[in-house]
Amino acid sequence: MEKKQFQAESKRLLELMINSIYSQKEVFLRELISNASDAIDKIYYRALTDESLTFEKDNYYIKIESNKEKRTLRIIDTGVGMTKEELENNLGTIAKSGSLAFKSEHELEEDYDIIGQFGVGFYSAFMVADVVTVISKPLDSEEAYKWESKGADGYTIEPFEREQIGTEITLQLKENTDDESYDEYLDEYRLQEIIKKYSDFIRYPIKMDVTVQQPKEGEDNEFEEHVEEQIVNSMVPIWRKNRNELKTEDYEQFYNEKHYGFDKPLKHIHIHADGMVRYQAILYIPETKPFDYYTQEYEKGLELYANSVLIMNKCAELLPDHFSFVKGMVDSEDLSLNISREMLQHDRQLNIIAKNINRRIKNELLQLLKNEREQYEKFYEAFGRQLKYGVYSEFGANKDDLQDLIMFYSSKEKKQVTLEEYVSRMPEEQKYIYYATGDSYDRIEKLPQTEVVAEEGYEILYFTEDIDEFAIKVLMNYDEKEFRSVSSGDLGIDSDEEEKTETESKEHEQLFEKMKELLAEKVKDVRASKRLRSHPVCLSSDGEVTIEMEKVLSAMPDNQNVKAEKILEINVEHDVFQSLQSAFDSDKDKFNLYTNILYNQALLIEGLQVQDPVEFTNDICKVLV
Repeated sequence: MEKKQFQAESKRLLELMINSIYSQKEVFLRELISNASDAIDKIYYRALTDESLTFEKDNYYIKIESNKEKRTLRIIDTGVGMTKEELENNLGTIAKSGSLAFKSEHELEEDYDIIGQFGVGFYSAFMVADVVTVISKPLDSEEAYKWESKGADGYTIEPFEREQIGTEITLQLKENTDDESYDEYLDEYRLQEIIKKYSDFIRYPIKMDVTVQQPKEGEDNEFEEHVEEQIVNSMVPIWRKNRNELKTEDYEQFYNEKHYGFDKPLKHIHIHADGMVRYQAILYIPETKPFDYYTQEYEKGLELYANSVLIMNKCAELLPDHFSFVKGMVDSEDLSLNISREMLQHDRQLNIIAKNINRRIKNELLQLLKNEREQYEKFYEAFGRQLKYGVYSEFGANKDDLQDLIMFYSSKEKKQVTLEEYVSRMPEEQKYIYYATGDSYDRIEKLPQTEVVAEEGYEILYFTEDIDEFAIKVLMNYDEKEFRSVSSGDLGIDSDEEEKTETESKEHEQLFEKMKELLAEKVKDVRASKRLRSHPVCLSSDGEVTIEMEKVLSAMPDNQNVKAEKILEINVEHDVFQSLQSAFDSDKDKFNLYTNILYNQALLIEGLQVQDPVEFTNDICKVLV
């Protein structure tokens, strides 16, 4: 017998389980049944590719046995079984790192159930058991082993005799306390209730010895009890049921059972398609994003079944990246059982299903936006960034599909609005869809560049995410209206200021040329501003790369030193300009000083770094003296 210790993180998780941090201890049975079902699935999968194996579905089942006298509960499966090494790897360590950290971050949030999210479902057994014993004999081996643990102190592994391939787990239940009655997990009616609640759609029979009543022979109106083995789950996949038979609670239960998320789904989509390709699908739009959604570790995809046989846990080919948040499954009778991942990309039927699913998701989101705005805004807060990334990616191939789904904060509405809503409110004379970029709504509100657009009464979209402007550049226009940054050289606003500014630029041409000379290589030009009203200075840009885009690109690891063509704009009506003009006429050193201060002020307004902060503060001090 080998005595071994759990790894540190596994030990800590076991301590959490033993100390009952989860409010619903009953889920342990769901997890152990799901593991048993997975074990049978593995034989299914093996049989698809191994000609020496035959799979007779009637020979595979899960059996639940309770013994009230010994206070034990057994879960037996006829699945693939585990070798000694697999017992150690599967039961001695947590399957995915990071689960403990995630639970710690949400310690006070009771709604977050991480059991099953990270391959740790087996550990839930310790919520109800003092001792857990696993006896397993694997396919392709005559050797069986017994794994046993009393909790966080460790576990033992030793050889064992077992004729049948598969696994049996025996739980020695905890003693009852004033707060908890563990005897309930020995009661056949309670066990049936839990199985019906969590595991009714498991595709394999879940068997139990059930007490039934039957008429007593030779006696009228009298009954006697006897025990018979029954299948206690329906085994009818939810996706094959008629939508009229199902309630919202059924879809939510399936979502939880399949561990699609730790939240409640915001929307479910049940598809029965009998066109060129026959398939059923249940898709979910989550309410909240997974903690790892915007990381490289997140893996998109839908479960893929062929005639109710699981082919793949995550089929990425069924979802475009911009809808990678969607969870669910697809089952088709037209797919080959032994389809490989390499064949998926070229499978005609799968491509048709993927296109139909993409179209259906888009339509459901549009309906959500139209009919349940508050729910859509909740969804958009979690996944709007992904939609905007979808507009930008693949050179804008999906922009037409997504342009009606994206939203931005409005200067007038003070909330997220769609592009359609913005355009519908545009005055007839307004040429462009105006936007401003910045770190926050408050900061954008104070930008000098917004003054003239706001003065005209035009609505401005506020871009606060790094992807926003890149997406808009790819989109180019909406409803034939071009996008225009408030920092753009040409705002397309016709007014008396236009002619006046041209006159002032010529009038002060020498001053601006001198400033441009002093700021050589820092700015493309210095000119009188058409857009400033109360502020003395700002930066604008010419060309495709804006100042905000420069900031985003500069922050990237593979920074290629892409720069915006910056224009320093001066408000010639401001008192500061009078001081600048006076210095230009009579004090060269002071003019140089003012020029540098104004340029650095413009940088700070844009959130750009001042090249020499010490020099800048010294310049300010010189002015104050």
